[in-house]
Amino acid sequence: MQMSAPPARDTVLPVSSLEEFFRNSVEAALATNHVVVECDTSHYVVSLLTLFARSDACYEPAGGAGHRPLALMLAEAMEAPSAEERLFGLQRLGDLSLFTAGFFPEGLQDRPVGLDYYVNMGGSAYRMLAASGHASLRNRALAEVFAELAAKFLDLVDVLNEVKASSRGADADVLRLYEAWLRTGSRRAARLLREVGIEPASQARTDYRH
Repeated sequence: MQMSAPPARDTVLPVSSLEEFFRNSVEAALATNHVVVECDTSHYVVSLLTLFARSDACYEPAGGAGHRPLALMLAEAMEAPSAEERLFGLQRLGDLSLFTAGFFPEGLQDRPVGLDYYVNMGGSAYRMLAASGHASLRNRALAEVFAELAAKFLDLVDVLNEVKASSRGADADVLRLYEAWLRTGSRRAARLLREVGIEPASQARTDYRH
């Protein structure tokens, strides 16, 4: 997203894709927070945000909204009948923890489990994935990414907080529309997102309660 000057208040500038928007926002937030990660790790975070915006990644396979308690997700992953299912469960746990802690920390303030719980659970999930690098060809390719996600989990939560809180004109406007649509299903927010080239997928919405 390139712009020569900050747009007027409530102005939304077009972006060619949601992935482009998140890539530029994540890169800026990394620099602002003085967080250095490998390119593959940055790409993983961008892909994660894009996935949660455009697919049913926030939903359970059976179609329910939101996600189950993290402890239950961990137990199910550890008891999975196959290594592939175990790795999938751990990755889902890590990804959901990072996304929720990074984008909706205020929603965790008055809950029995808070932000530190999500940080610990997500970091542990990624750490176990990194240690299981030999389990599959895909996991071997991502082992170093998972290791960096685990080691810098809290830093990346801060980065996602920065992405959300950014006041840089169109970035903030698009992100506010995206958050409003995720939380409420607002038809106006969906329409405005479409006008800037972002097609909201109905199954992307989620209830961040559990």
